[in-house]
Amino acid sequence: QVQLVESGGGLVQTGGSLRLSCAVSGRTFSSRSMGWFRQAPGKEREFVSVISWSSGSTSYADSVKGRFTISRDNGKTTVYLQMNGLKPEDTAVYYCAASSYVLSRLSSEYGYWGQGTQVTVSS
Repeated sequence: QVQLVESGGGLVQTGGSLRLSCAVSGRTFSSRSMGWFRQAPGKEREFVSVISWSSGSTSYADSVKGRFTISRDNGKTTVYLQMNGLKPEDTAVYYCAASSYVLSRLSSEYGYWGQGTQVTVSS
């Protein structure tokens, strides 16, 4: 009932920037938060950032704090992840997800997921 489509991934050099977008459609009325997660090969999926869909309050993983910024548009149709100062360790598939919980950092509390977009940071 909720569809999420990520875009904006790509290949960048260390220190570069990317902006990921997540187009949200379907029945989103029950969603309270939109989050970004990432998963690198051989690693577990990890929390990156989350935004309250209504208030705009945000939370970030320590590893990206100060470098990444999550935001939403006024129409609540898109969530963004602005990534600056990218590092090789940021390389992963990035997923957009929707949760019925407020500012959740737990992947298990997200009921809908996008297909993911690859971000590769070269050194």
